[in-house]
Amino acid sequence: MLRNMVTSFLDLERIETTDAKAKEVRALAERLITLAKRGNGSVAARRRAMRVLRDRRVMKKLFEELAPRFAERPGGYTRIVKVETRLGDAAPLSILQLINEPVTFKERKARDAEEAEPAPRKPAPAEAAGQPAEAAAEAVAAEAEKAE
Repeated sequence: MLRNMVTSFLDLERIETTDAKAKEVRALAERLITLAKRGNGSVAARRRAMRVLRDRRVMKKLFEELAPRFAERPGGYTRIVKVETRLGDAAPLSILQLINEPVTFKERKARDAEEAEPAPRKPAPAEAAGQPAEAAAEAVAAEAEKAE
């Protein structure tokens, strides 16, 4: 059943199914797209893809259309959108679709020299230094007075 669903999904690029099936199909489809990207159209990669796929036309589409489309994308080729519940058995339905937007990366901000310096550490509590509890309370009160 999953092989048929993956084949239909890669052919149509969008299917509606239950949440659980969508998650399983997503895993197989992402693995196949990664295989097509890495395989560069080799015979071995095509044979491995045909272990799952049921149609040579879909395999050709996978290697010639989908792999180049996702060449720059490091992963996450699919999206699951939760839709509604099915009337007959109240199963949660989802739409599984391939992503068409190009990948964008956030630019990292350069740190200032001031931010790169570590912040000064607070002295350890008096209890950790081995002082009695009363002395620790006095030390905490003294630090609070200094801060004011």
